[in-house]
Amino acid sequence: MPSDVPFCLALYQPDIPQNAGTMLRLCACLGLDAALIGPAGFPLSDRHFRRAGMDYLDHVNIERHVSWREFEDWRAAKGRRLALLSTRGDTAYTDFIFQPGDIVMVGRESAGAPDEVHASAQARLRIPVRAGLRSLNVAVAAAMVLGEALRQTRTFPQGELE
Repeated sequence: MPSDVPFCLALYQPDIPQNAGTMLRLCACLGLDAALIGPAGFPLSDRHFRRAGMDYLDHVNIERHVSWREFEDWRAAKGRRLALLSTRGDTAYTDFIFQPGDIVMVGRESAGAPDEVHASAQARLRIPVRAGLRSLNVAVAAAMVLGEALRQTRTFPQGELE
């Protein structure tokens, strides 16, 4: 495994600060790393982003990348697989075999991920939804898929129940 953290959630050019903050809070609570691939559609000082992430943002390791190319160079150097969540995915996320070290990526809320990101991904995962409906909120989708990844690999954090 490339790091002592089981998974990384990558946000490709996020454009809704509340969703980005929520996903980083998810990473903090589950003990996951995060990667932000710019440009973001909002400043990281945005009040909605900070409010959604609350004080959890100080508890997550965030790798910031100014471009897709910089992220890809970083990922290649780390030897990590990329699993892209997409409505165009060809594999149901429950059929994918996750491995510790995988990077799970969500695309831009308004436009998804471009073709070059799809082409670079080792897997393109989808969440099956009812006919006639497009997709789930990106933060909800990330939570579902990361929950499955942690379940499969038995790497949920060992916290205390309250």
